[in-house]
Amino acid sequence: MAISELSTTETLLPENTIGFVDHQGRPIDRLNSGGWRAASFIIGVEVAERFAYYGISSNLITYLTGQLGESTATAAAAVNVWSGTASLLPLLGAFLADSFLGRFRTIVVASLIYILGLSMMTLLALITLLSSSDCQNNNTAKSCSPHHFQIIVFIFSLYLVAIGQGGHKPCTQAFGADQFDAQNPQERRAKSSFFNWWYFGISFGANSTILVVIYIQDNLNWALGFGIPCAFMVAALVLFLLGTKTYRFSIKSKQRNPFARIGRVFVVAIKTRKATLASEDEAQSSQQFKFLNKALLATPDVSLEDGKLCTLEDVEEAKALLRLIPIWATCLVYAIVFAQYTTFFTKQGATMDRTITRSIKIPAASLQLFIGIGIITFIPIYDCIFVPITRYFTQNPSGITMLQRIGAGMLLSSISMVVAALVEIKRLETAKEYGLIDKPNVTIPTSVWWLIPQYLLCGIADVFTIVGLQEFFYDQIPKELKSFGLSIYMSVLGVGGFLSSILVSIINEATSRDGGDSWFADNLNRAHLDYFYWLLAALSAGGLLAFLYFAKSYNREN
Repeated sequence: MAISELSTTETLLPENTIGFVDHQGRPIDRLNSGGWRAASFIIGVEVAERFAYYGISSNLITYLTGQLGESTATAAAAVNVWSGTASLLPLLGAFLADSFLGRFRTIVVASLIYILGLSMMTLLALITLLSSSDCQNNNTAKSCSPHHFQIIVFIFSLYLVAIGQGGHKPCTQAFGADQFDAQNPQERRAKSSFFNWWYFGISFGANSTILVVIYIQDNLNWALGFGIPCAFMVAALVLFLLGTKTYRFSIKSKQRNPFARIGRVFVVAIKTRKATLASEDEAQSSQQFKFLNKALLATPDVSLEDGKLCTLEDVEEAKALLRLIPIWATCLVYAIVFAQYTTFFTKQGATMDRTITRSIKIPAASLQLFIGIGIITFIPIYDCIFVPITRYFTQNPSGITMLQRIGAGMLLSSISMVVAALVEIKRLETAKEYGLIDKPNVTIPTSVWWLIPQYLLCGIADVFTIVGLQEFFYDQIPKELKSFGLSIYMSVLGVGGFLSSILVSIINEATSRDGGDSWFADNLNRAHLDYFYWLLAALSAGGLLAFLYFAKSYNREN
């Protein structure tokens, strides 16, 4: 039988079977499948995939401003748009997985697209490297400019990576969480822990690429710098396939497509909006979004006999999705701050003293390592110390609720922007003191280590908010839409990336009028990133207040 989420059968299942089957469609035993054994394969796959992804994304702004000759503002906007697209495409990948292909198949197909995109980037960088001697032997600027065709191929391959990531990311994480049975108390607790160690693996992969790949890109060549991530993505696919026999595959329901069922609730509710619902039906339904209760009524073209009548379960699942919207929306400001890690933080560090020894200078993009250090250091503390202590007082298996966790991270994110603004003020004052305002290519005698606190705070904030969002959207979504739930979390970061790009463009246009210096001027010594960071700190505080209001309402309704 083909690998997929398989249809239910009438076969009597063994006593220990938990509603899952193996890769051949056979009933399985809890003790011999899934759990941490299977999840370890999947976490390993994600480590390799994140190594590949961050090998491209972490230093992309440097490639755009260096190899492709884009301005700082244009490059930052391009990175935000690509990053936003990469974070929104999981919605499509999750839809295909939950509706048609199943998670396993989607992961395999997405991995192949991913590898194709990385291979094209590597080949393009190699061709550019081989032809660079012609540029060096010709002093004209025209000969050193990238060919228009090269730019088109690079952008195409970059978005192939985004498409591959869009199918890979939500399905891999959902497939990993599926290896734990939520009906078993021990495995349910392990599933909550899985999300922590999943993010630990992501950070380990990201840190590894920052230590190795970015140094190679900045100091050796881009062909090798893109080739290594490509090799790791191939390794990720091989590792995933090796674990096939250990995985649990969910048994797919015989019900209609979950998107069709839930979508029909809204259609029928609109058609029957003027009808009156019986009091007993009204009493059975939750009181929030009462207009959807009208979907329980039959319409002239729908009856109970044709099997298309909306059920109470359908209506409640539709309401569950609507309840997620305010939480999703109030987290967007956090995502705008998240977008700065690989853009302005990097450009800020590039102007500062990055010397470790006389012969070693840390690449500006490698400063993102400290976000990973914050995550890798704090996750074991959170999982092994913070959770058991808070669990003792709250009696919550996870220590604190998922919404409390998200809110705590949003607070830390706001504080990180305050710290970033203060450090930028010091950097500008030092540039003015040493007469370097109009010398953007001269290193400012301020140690880059001043940036470490803002990076560490961002990392710890991610442990709270990012992991909290992952677990929240996986847990609160209907069972058949788990991949889609995780893609909703990723869309927060995607839309946040787009909003960051729009915000940067508006501010850049407004502050550069009448010949003035933009907040994001190419000469950062005349720019005002400090103003931008103060604005983000204020927006983050406002977003947190809105989140707390809707979180309180969400808990009350649940």
